[in-house]
Amino acid sequence: MQKSLTHPIVGEVIISSTRRSTRISLSVRPNGKVRLSFPPYVSQSRALGFLEQKIDWVVAAQKRYAERAIAPTLSKAEIEALRKEAKAILPNRVAELAAKHSLHYGRITIRATRSKWGSCSATGNISLSLYLMQLPEHLRDYVIIHELCHTVHHNHSPRFHALVNQLTMGQEKALARELRNYTIA
Repeated sequence: MQKSLTHPIVGEVIISSTRRSTRISLSVRPNGKVRLSFPPYVSQSRALGFLEQKIDWVVAAQKRYAERAIAPTLSKAEIEALRKEAKAILPNRVAELAAKHSLHYGRITIRATRSKWGSCSATGNISLSLYLMQLPEHLRDYVIIHELCHTVHHNHSPRFHALVNQLTMGQEKALARELRNYTIA
């Protein structure tokens, strides 16, 4: 069972009671949304009580994510400047990393995507968000490598993750964790 409610302090909370849950758990996503999960034998009111006990932690987490948000209030001119910079830098960096790792790709497109940093089509075309330009360079490279690895494995299988990990010198999990600290507002 999953449903949503609006909390007066923290906003939207997704409530999920599942058999997979073994305890009450609370998480805050980079976009500020809160998830409260609990096993079926725990009442919803008890789970909501847990949320209330942790409200200061939730607010602090939401604040941390909001401070790290990329592009929260960019003007059209700033977005166009970012697009120009992305078009000048990202395709060349994709080419460099692809050559370094002997990977092949199709076209590169730069978009003002706010839902994800990048994607790779089944035909090997890579789309990158212009907001990548606001990330530290090592995270930009991680996203590019992630998408290039999709030209070999079109999924998130163990083999895909092994390749990404190999090409990031064993740093895939650390880089993914660091990237989760950023969100496109």
